[in-house]
Amino acid sequence: METAQQSTRTKVVHAIVLVVLVIALIAFIFPFLLVVINVFKEKADINTAPLALIGKRGFTLDNFPDAMEKMNFWTVFGNSAIITISATLLTVLVSAMAAYVIVRNPSWKACSIFFAAMVASMVIPFQVLMVPLVSVYGGLLGVLNHRLTLILMHVGFSVSLAAFMFHGAIKTNVPVELEEAAGMDGCSTWRTFWTIVFPLLKPTIATITIIDAMAFWNDYLLPSLVLGERELYTIPIATQIFYGTYSNDIGLIMAALLLAMLPILIMYLFLQRFIVEGVTSGAVKG
Repeated sequence: METAQQSTRTKVVHAIVLVVLVIALIAFIFPFLLVVINVFKEKADINTAPLALIGKRGFTLDNFPDAMEKMNFWTVFGNSAIITISATLLTVLVSAMAAYVIVRNPSWKACSIFFAAMVASMVIPFQVLMVPLVSVYGGLLGVLNHRLTLILMHVGFSVSLAAFMFHGAIKTNVPVELEEAAGMDGCSTWRTFWTIVFPLLKPTIATITIIDAMAFWNDYLLPSLVLGERELYTIPIATQIFYGTYSNDIGLIMAALLLAMLPILIMYLFLQRFIVEGVTSGAVKG
């Protein structure tokens, strides 16, 4: 009797949890669904019936070419792609090598101090550094309005978290015996890292790639401080223009938002299976 009651209680709890999760899912994806629904409508239909699947005037694709032309899409897409790809690659490479040196040289005090400083730097809000950043790099050094400057800034702000994640993954999932065997076969430290250690970090690499690429691609604040020339704008900055000049045409805003999110969404779909494995790879010591 008690077993039947416990089974019934468990099923009820699972049903309640499922309902709560479904409601949370709908709440999270509703803004995205609203964009997808309205991007294929004309302006009048969006204003009168934003929740309708199809507007009274039918289906239209005119919002996409108009938005692409007014935001100079291919130029800003190229800028975003160059900055995101370059900054992500540099972050992965630099942080993986730094974490490897720190993990494999625990007796070096410099490594411990350096790692502690990186972890401590993660708690510093970016907003605290905004004014000094612009003053130093713009006023003193005069290196603003360059894509390379933004790339290096992105790497500098993201390498600490990436190194922290690589540190856990290397310490937990890469046996020292593999490296010792490679050394006995004549492999140098450099070759051992790239041929043995780095391939074993694939889940963590995928996770960091997704986290940083999404952050770099969607970042508005830092590019808006560094890039002042229109031909250097990234997609978030170009999209923001619609809210001033074209704020009355919601269709163009929806099209610009969808164009901005599609590349990163496609990358996420390809790499999503690595996320959970990568996040948890350094969480439990085996």
